[in-house]
Amino acid sequence: MAVSRGHVCWVVMPVLLLAGCLSTPRPPGGASLVATGKPAPRSAVVRSQPSAASGAIRRVSHEIAESEPSPMPPSLVSQDAAADPSEPLAVGGVLSRDRLVDEVLARNPSLQAMIEAWRAAAARYPQMISLEDPMFRYLRGTQEGWMVEASQKIPWPGKRWLRGDIADAEANAACHEVQDVRLRLAEAARMAFLDYYQAERQAGINAATVDLFNQYREIARAKYEANEANQAALQDVLQADVEIARLGTRRAELLRAKEVAAARINTLLHREATHPLPPPPAAIAMPDRLPDAAALQARAVAERPDLAALAFRVEAEETAVALACKEYYPDLEVTVKHDAFMPEEMRTQVGVGLNVPIYRQRRHAAVNEASARASQRRAEYQDRLDQVAFEVQSAVAQLAEGREVVDLYTKKILPTAEANVESARINYTANRLDFLRLIDAQRQLRELQDTSIRALADYHRRLAELERIVGGGPAVAPQE
Repeated sequence: MAVSRGHVCWVVMPVLLLAGCLSTPRPPGGASLVATGKPAPRSAVVRSQPSAASGAIRRVSHEIAESEPSPMPPSLVSQDAAADPSEPLAVGGVLSRDRLVDEVLARNPSLQAMIEAWRAAAARYPQMISLEDPMFRYLRGTQEGWMVEASQKIPWPGKRWLRGDIADAEANAACHEVQDVRLRLAEAARMAFLDYYQAERQAGINAATVDLFNQYREIARAKYEANEANQAALQDVLQADVEIARLGTRRAELLRAKEVAAARINTLLHREATHPLPPPPAAIAMPDRLPDAAALQARAVAERPDLAALAFRVEAEETAVALACKEYYPDLEVTVKHDAFMPEEMRTQVGVGLNVPIYRQRRHAAVNEASARASQRRAEYQDRLDQVAFEVQSAVAQLAEGREVVDLYTKKILPTAEANVESARINYTANRLDFLRLIDAQRQLRELQDTSIRALADYHRRLAELERIVGGGPAVAPQE
């Protein structure tokens, strides 16, 4: 007996329609993450019904799954990258810290890797809520008779949406981890910039000190030439030569430090380590006010992406507990069959099958495992909160100390040391002071100038660290 097209459609279409109705996704809610690049952070861990954030990821899942991969989301691409292709890092002929950060975020491959991980996580939602493919069987006898059967497995109500909620939370966590990598890359770029700035400025101090020692050497040589019996003047010339040689070794150290800093910057920019860089600026502006620790701590809890990522991990594990509890209920299998081998009144059959979850111990263990993982994530979240509070308080204290040190060097220590050198130079020229006192005064000034530059760079390093700790953005306002 031949199988007509009408027979097949009559049997299969009800099952396919049923599968299509059951697999229709719920309407998404919330704003699209693709448009913003950064979803609203979560400041607390709350287990609730599917939230707007979950709906936002649900929309992202479909947008990402159905679109072609792009090299970089618009919100993560530097707007200045194409402004000056020859040297996008320079402003006014010097290296710009802000442009450097923008270019690192636009070029560094580690950020692109995290973006692709987020895309992969977002694409899991439609897989998690989808039904399994329906099964279709057709049998034909060797002479007469045929049978056609279609079946569809249907999980117990709520299981698919719980799996989708887990995928939502994991995708949200991955999105916030992208933001965390952005913050850490920005911090690394600022640190490398400050290393480069410190090495260049200290090299300038070293070169200026060499020029001064050459001047002192000429004064000592003139004194010796005026009176060759004056062996003390000859010794002064030799002492100046020793100091100049020592400064030569310092120059080599600073040159190596500058090359290392430049290589670090170029590595962050994903280009050759020896690529030439513009010089750093002559000075870095100091902030005009220090931050309030309580306000910064509240800001960190609200905006830290690693905290938000952990909050979504907690949500995923708590949803996994609910899913494990659903495993106590059976899954269904709907079957529609037309069997021409059977008598006429029995040929069309509709049936429902289900598994019998009688092995309760296995399901008890699954619930216990999921509960333990949720408790672990909640403890990790609380520990991270404690760490954030400590990091903010520590960074603010170090920033206050650094500001005080910079002020002391700028307003008291360096002016006094410069006056000491000037007095020693005048007295040596007038033969009222020996050369070693002048050398000691100049050496002390150079060391203090080096320390002052290092203190200024350290202050801005603490500031860059604080900006990362509070979740991005300036922690204090710079001076105008």
